[in-house]
Formats: sequence, structure tokens, C-alpha cells
Amino acid sequence: MKRRSIMQYAAVAAVLSLGLTACGGASGSSDAKEAGTVRVTLANHVWTEGIKAAIPEFEKSSGLKVELTQLGEDQLSDQYNVKLNAGSDEIDVMMYRPLQEGKAFAKNGYLADLTSKVSSDSGWDWKDYQEGPVKATTADGKVVGVPIITEREVLYYRKDLLKAAGLEVPKTMEELEAAAKAIKESSPDTAGFVARTGKSAAVTQFSSFLYSFGGDFTDASGKSAVNSDAAKEAYAYYGGLIRNYGPANVSTDMSWPEAMAIFTQGKAAFYTEADSLYKNATDPAKSKVADTVGFAALPAGPAGSKPYNIPSWGLAVNEASGNQDNAWKFIQWATSKERTLEAQKAGVPGPRASVWSDPAGTSTYPADLAEAIAASAKNGVGHDRPEVVTVGKAREIVGAPIVATITGEDASSAADAAHEAFQKFLDSEKK
Repeated sequence: MKRRSIMQYAAVAAVLSLGLTACGGASGSSDAKEAGTVRVTLANHVWTEGIKAAIPEFEKSSGLKVELTQLGEDQLSDQYNVKLNAGSDEIDVMMYRPLQEGKAFAKNGYLADLTSKVSSDSGWDWKDYQEGPVKATTADGKVVGVPIITEREVLYYRKDLLKAAGLEVPKTMEELEAAAKAIKESSPDTAGFVARTGKSAAVTQFSSFLYSFGGDFTDASGKSAVNSDAAKEAYAYYGGLIRNYGPANVSTDMSWPEAMAIFTQGKAAFYTEADSLYKNATDPAKSKVADTVGFAALPAGPAGSKPYNIPSWGLAVNEASGNQDNAWKFIQWATSKERTLEAQKAGVPGPRASVWSDPAGTSTYPADLAEAIAASAKNGVGHDRPEVVTVGKAREIVGAPIVATITGEDASSAADAAHEAFQKFLDSEKK
């Protein structure tokens, strides 16, 4: 899922050049092992920039040489599709997206089992990792990845608008709807609420509403649950908020940049979005309302406040690598408490509980955002989309009722139609 402005770093030519020079042939991997080299493939990301700068430190302490390949998301996917499918041993450490491709990678046997490694070092401390991210990097009871970057859904709101209307920060979904209605009625040019509306793009943010209403995309047996009473209520609520109290003539094709733009231009009172995007709202160069933005935990639904708490990226070891011990040494270092804290201070939300309890770990975050994140981490759910192999198709199916409800169609009927299509999809994946 492409949602990060912070991922736009190297120019394509430079990336391609790096990719070509950093990767040798398959026979070279054995040579790399003997020479004490670990081959690491990472995505263009602010986390990568921090690790790249610290690699000399790792090389000095470990005696290993790092060969780094750094690629854009699309190029990264293309390389994995070619090399992992061919069983190549040219990659030792790989940066991957647990919720987008993790299930497919695990099913295809691309990811090495790290269970014994993560549990053998008490100083590195696997127990320090939050439950949601751990779940997302575990497949069939085996740990296949280590989370490096997390995000949760929180409530962005306008302090000035709430104060002018005499409103408190909503703590429940009922209070959020009432506040959105009050704002919209008192100032028709200002939306009470805005969020993603695109059929696929909205799924991740809708997921937190789904969980908070007591639903999920599938039930305990793995069958479609998008037509459960809880799911129907969640679809009706999310779509209704946007239809009734959203921007005038709202588009049904908005992802985060479009929804964020409405909020940062001062056109909406409430906005639910990933916490990792907060600087878009608080940076005066990007936001007209930077000085009046507040943050709070996702309001509670009938099942409580249950936002997603997921790792957008993780590190894994290529199962075909003949250099797995050295690969783990790199991951162990890159995901240590010290390195995770440094990344967090640089603006990369970490998956370790310790960095959120450390004042140094929250010193660069707005105080109310840090508080909202801490609450969300405790109650968070470890996925923000259906946990399937073909994620893109699944999102299109389960996102259809969101658009239908926004445009005024019956949420229950739309959910029933989506349920039938989603179950057929789930059945097809088992063949």
C-alpha cells in the first residue's frame, strides 16, 4: 500500500544504478558468506536512511560487510517477484510489507523461520514488541519477520472549532457523530468529518471502525464476516458520517492525500487517519491549521476503541539464503532497542513498547498524539485489511459497501453482496 510521502527519496536513475551494482549473481552469495558479507535489500524510506547512516557502526562491531540494495516500492516488488520466485540466494535480509505481501511470501516459502532466533536473546527482547505487530509478522505459528515501523489510526481534530462550538473531544462513536453534526449545522461550509472514501484506499481506515463495532473481515473459521450485524452497522456508520456530515459533493475516490488536504485547508473538524502522517497536519508549510490540530484515540464503538496497530514494514530473512546467521545478526542490530529508539526520535513510530514508555522516544511527538498512540497500542488489532494472499482484490470487494453507503445505498444490501463475493474469493484462494 503506497501511502507515505516520506518514501519519496532517491531518483529513479540512482536507485536503478544502486540496484544493479549492489546485487551479484547467485554464485556470488556463497562467496559473500565466506567473505563475511551480508546482502541487505531495503525500500526507500526514512527508516532506511537512518539505518544506512549507521551501517559503518554495525560493520565495525560485527566484522561483517554490508552490501546494500535500496529500491523504490514498485522496483522492490518487481525484484522480489523475480528473485524469490526463482529461489535465488542473492538476498539475505529483505525489507517487506507484512500485511500486503507477507501471507503470500510465507505461503510460497520465501521467509525463513525466525522463531528460535527471536526467543533466544533476552537482551534483544522479543517480548518488548507490541502484540499487533507481532501477530502481523507471524505465519502459521512461526515468526517470519521482525516489525520495524508501525502505525495506528487516531482522531485528528480542530481545537478551535470544538472550543467555538462548546464541544468536548469525542470519546465514543456516538459523541463523534453528534459533534460532526453540530459543526456541519453551525457552519455549512465546514465538514463535520472527513476520511478516505476510495473503495480500496478506505478499507484500512474503515477497519478500525469495523473492529470497534465488534466485527472483522473474516470470522474465527476464516469465512467472510462482512455481512455480520456488526459489520453492517460499521459500514452504515462510516459511510453515513461522510454522506451526512462530510464535504459537499464529496468524491468517492479519495485516499489519504485528498482527505488530508481537506483537513489541512481548514475545511473539516474531524479526520481519522494513520498517526504516521501527522506531520502533514502540524507542519505550517503544509497545513493552514497547524497551530490548532489536536489528536485523540479513536472514539469507542460498541466493542470499545479498537484501532488497527500494524507494522507497515518489517525485516525478514530469505529462506533460500545460505547466509542466514549473518542475516540475523544484521536484523538483531537494526531492530535493537537502541536503534529502534533512534529511529523513533527521527519520526519513525516503533513497534517496541519500551520506546513509547521512554520520554526520549516521545519527545519529538505532540504530547496528545503520544498519548493517543499509547492507548491505541494497548487495544490495537494486528491487521488493517483482509489477511489473504491477493490483498488488492480483497480490498476492492470489502471496500465496495463503503462507497455504496456514502452514495446513499443501503448498507445492509451492499454488505450482503460483498459477503457473497468475498466468500467466493476466499474459497478460490484455497484451491
